[in-house]
Amino acid sequence: MSRIGKSPIKVPSGVNISIDGNKVTVNGPKGSLELVLSPFVKVSQNEDQLVVERNSEDAEAQAKHGLMRTLIANMIHGVSEGFTRELEVNGVGFRVSLAGTDLKMNLGYSHEVVYKLPEGITAEVKQNNIKIGGISKQKVGQVASEIRALKKPEPYKGKGIKYVEERILRKSGKSGKEAG
Repeated sequence: MSRIGKSPIKVPSGVNISIDGNKVTVNGPKGSLELVLSPFVKVSQNEDQLVVERNSEDAEAQAKHGLMRTLIANMIHGVSEGFTRELEVNGVGFRVSLAGTDLKMNLGYSHEVVYKLPEGITAEVKQNNIKIGGISKQKVGQVASEIRALKKPEPYKGKGIKYVEERILRKSGKSGKEAG
């Protein structure tokens, strides 16, 4: 039995959940999210808890059990509190600014890089830190990953865009003249 799948999901106050066949809709103070369930699992609601159960014991049902429970828990967390991801821009002359729903970045290229934020995603810029926020964990992670891919951090001086918690392994470079 999946350890993650068998634990119930606590539903905070202010969050409404509707289960319609194989579709779960979660409404909260920050917005609304939907999920189409796998046919291998079913969801039941008991007062302020959700329980995800699987229909059979085959391998695919076991694999989907914990996944569906985690996706529903992430939806509940997203509509009640939201998700954020922070990025840091390092480098001489590297700058970031927010213009409406566009991130304008100078990343050492001959041109300015403009990234359009998708619907439902917000961004805050403080100096060279970018804070991505939204109700969908998948969307927030995807946008942060796409922004990081615009200029990945390099191992010699650490220039580029990295996650705040990321640690860049540094290389020493050339060590001068060879003896001999």
